[in-house]
Amino acid sequence: MSDKDYTAILLEELRDQNKAILEFVGEIPAIKNDVAELKDGVAELKSDMKVIKAAVTDLSHQASDLEHRVSQLEAA
Repeated sequence: MSDKDYTAILLEELRDQNKAILEFVGEIPAIKNDVAELKDGVAELKSDMKVIKAAVTDLSHQASDLEHRVSQLEAA
């Protein structure tokens, strides 16, 4: 194999690698948008979970209060 052949093969390999890199780099903006959407979704879920937690806490207190009231009525 001559130096020219070896150089041509290396050049072709480098071109293929550069092409693959450029394709990936071209996808970065779409990936960035996906990540931003995921962040927004997680923030919304966190907000929803705070509301759910507050509702569950309130219902738990109401159930406890009702149990106490039933116990008082049964004791009377």
